[in-house]
Amino acid sequence: MPEITTKPQTKTQPKTERPKLYKVILVNDDFTPREFVVTVLKGEFKLNEDQAHRVMITAHRRGVCVVAVFTRDVAETKAMRATDAGKAKGYPLMFTTEPEE
Repeated sequence: MPEITTKPQTKTQPKTERPKLYKVILVNDDFTPREFVVTVLKGEFKLNEDQAHRVMITAHRRGVCVVAVFTRDVAETKAMRATDAGKAKGYPLMFTTEPEE
């Protein structure tokens, strides 16, 4: 009887890279009321009252503060919506994005 040998089949799966992350940054200005900034942070970024207040104060003291880190599309969308919320009320509120290192 002939001897049968079988070779196990191996499947190669391509490795998918994780998407690059982007920081959403709150830029301080001297005109937008603090309460409004806290409201935008709570509404758009789902921060609680204490977290939103800390982010706002940090941006006030240092000039900028990282709010959160997301994938590029999400970060740009949230930054744009938060900035637009300020513009709608006539405030120079500004959020920017930059790649996380």
